[in-house]
Amino acid sequence: MTDRDASGHEPHDDTGKPPHLDESVRRIGAAGRATIDSAFDTGRALRKLVSADLALARSALGRALAWVAVAIVFGASALLLAMGVLTALLHALGLSWLASFAICAALSLGVTGLAAWRVSVFFDHAGMHATRRQLARFGIGDESDDEADAEAATAPAAQAGGT
Repeated sequence: MTDRDASGHEPHDDTGKPPHLDESVRRIGAAGRATIDSAFDTGRALRKLVSADLALARSALGRALAWVAVAIVFGASALLLAMGVLTALLHALGLSWLASFAICAALSLGVTGLAAWRVSVFFDHAGMHATRRQLARFGIGDESDDEADAEAATAPAAQAGGT
């Protein structure tokens, strides 16, 4: 009977002789299994981390949306109060009530127009035009094919309606 180390393998003898070929193959196989087991353990740990991180992000998103709603409500009420104060101040400076309200309304409409313009710009950026161009180069999701399919689908209906 031979002595074995903690991994179940025979240790090198003191003479410095390398182990036999079959023992070397067993050691390499055991090291490979240990590497695969370690990779699976790492994958499981990473999956748990991603799952926990997504749960945290989902919770944070819900709380952020709740606070956004509070901010919108209080921001709107503050805007209404500020417009009321501005209207009263303009009236106190000698403008009529109608002129005071008109100035406040024009200010609100101007900011609304600016916001609508910026929204349209950002929605245009969200269209992912560069990605669509790259996909079209690969022949995937070509926009011209979609338009041609839509025209082909409406052409028989238009001809049937015309005759």
